[in-house]
This record gives sequence, structure tokens and C-alpha cells, in this order.
Amino acid sequence: MGICTDLLNSHALFSSGSLQVQNSKVDRMNWTDIEFVLQGLSEYPRVEKLLFVMCLMMYLVILLGNSTLIILTLLDSCLHTPMYFFLGNLSFLDIWYTSSFIPSMLIHFLSQKKTISFTRCVVQMSVSYTMGSTECVLLAVMAYDRYVAICNPLRYSIIISKALCIQMAALSWGLGFLNSLTETILAIRLPFCGKNVINHFACEILAFVKLACTDISLNEITIMLGNVIFLFSPLLLICISYIFILSTVLRINSAEGRKKAFSTCSAHLTVVTVFYGTILFMYMKPKSKDSAFNKLIALFYGVVTPMLNPIIYSLRNTEVHGAMRKLMTRQWFWRKG
Repeated sequence: MGICTDLLNSHALFSSGSLQVQNSKVDRMNWTDIEFVLQGLSEYPRVEKLLFVMCLMMYLVILLGNSTLIILTLLDSCLHTPMYFFLGNLSFLDIWYTSSFIPSMLIHFLSQKKTISFTRCVVQMSVSYTMGSTECVLLAVMAYDRYVAICNPLRYSIIISKALCIQMAALSWGLGFLNSLTETILAIRLPFCGKNVINHFACEILAFVKLACTDISLNEITIMLGNVIFLFSPLLLICISYIFILSTVLRINSAEGRKKAFSTCSAHLTVVTVFYGTILFMYMKPKSKDSAFNKLIALFYGVVTPMLNPIIYSLRNTEVHGAMRKLMTRQWFWRKG
């Protein structure tokens, strides 16, 4: 899913220093007068045209793949299980996350004027931050579901009840929304003055806060705290879950049993590896002075990861393949009738 774009950049701790409040401070009552310029790759117009084609194709794949998974999980009774319930939430999340910034980004790729209003920027930033935070928690919830399925298979239906699934999904969305609401409120209270140029493709929380002409230490603290809670805490829970899963699988005597156990969690493990692998790469890669390269990396985990999620879950999933065949057969009979 790739998808915690705003959370990932917190290691760049505002090296530009504290800006002084200027006389031209914009009052909070005049938010409608503020516009931001999304710089993107304006210095490389040919690259932007190429990115337009690539991102448009990937966005269509994201919409088609995730929408198909949602429809299948709703229509096919065989997919009315906790795993596919959470997968449907993940697909819905990816659609909203990418739709919050890709359409406007595509327009900016082809236009000379790359401005965005204060309100649209805040909405874009808030929605993407909500989805990123929610995905981190949701991946941990899905890991717990796989842990119970492997380590307590006889009690799985009792432990992972329908009510518990709804509660865990609601908790994921609620925590993501609360985190985004807190960060957004703290960000929009800041005064802005001067040329509001965001050196990115979309409105990100850190790029947004950097433009403020006042002390931003409180924002720094809350963003770092959010990283610990919504990035590393879920990762720790996922790792613990898979340690227990691996221990249980290795105790299975038959090779067929071990293969079947691994297959039940291979898709989720692959998604987690892609998602957090990109995060760790962003943290551990050498600092590059080439801002264009950094933007392209950010674009990768913002667009490519959500595109891969439905592909990973569908590629070798016999249940999804069966549901797709039944849906296509049903459509064929309706047309014939």
C-alpha cells in the first residue's frame, strides 16, 4: 500500500531553521486568500509529461484492482471471512488515499499554473494523512488475524467474531482520523507569510508546516510522536505476530501442512514487506542533494504500493480467482438471458 507518505518524511527535521514572524503575517480569517504552489518537477517538463502517462495508467489499475476486490468480497459468500473483510477495508483505503492527490497531480503535470488553494491543500493533506495512519494500524490488525488463524485454528471463529472484526476496523479508522485531526488542527493554526511554494507533487504535512513563519517545535514533537505510534508500534506488533506464526508452522510435521499454513499469510506478509521495506529504505538511504530523486522515491511509495496491493492478494489466491470466475459466469448468463 503502500501508502504513509506524510509520516515517512519526519526524519528531515526542518533543517532550514526557525523563521521570524513578519509584518505581512496572514490572519487566520483570510485562509481563502492563501494559495500554495506545488513545485513538483516543474524544471523537467518532459519528465512531467512522462509521469502523467505512467501515473494515469497506475491510477486506473488502482481503481480497477481495488474496486474489483471490494465488489468480490461483497458479492461472493465464500469471501465473507475476516481476512477478506479487512482486505476490503484496505482496498477502500487505497482508493481514497490515491484519489486525494493523484487527480490534482495529473492536472498539474500538464498545466503551467500549479497552484492549490489553502482549503484544498488542507483537505488533501488531511485525507492522505488519515489513510496513511489507518493503513499502518490495519496492517497490524490483519497480522493479528493471521496469528489467530495459524496459532489457534480451532478457536478462530470464536475469537475473530464478526463483532470483533467491525470493532478492530473501526479502531483502525478512528485512530487514523484522530491522528490526522490532531496534526491538521496544529498545522492550520500556524501563520503563513511570503511565497508559499511546496517543493513536492502534493500537500504533505511536513512540507506544509515548513512554510510557517513561526516556531514549529510543537508540530515537530507531535509528528515524531505520531511516527512512533503509527509506524513502529504496528511494525513491532506485526513482527511479534509472525514470530509466533513461524514458531507454530515449524512445529507442523507434514510439509503439506506447513505449505498450507504459509500460503494463508504469504500475501499479507508480502504487502507488509513492500510497505515497510519502502519506509526503511526512506529512513536508511543516504541523504541525497538531488531533490528530484527524492520526489520520485516519494511518488513510488505513494502510487506504486497501492497499485501492488490488489495484485499481490489476487495473483495466487484461488479463492479470489474462483469468485472472479463465478462473477464473470453470472454476467455471461445475464447477457445471454
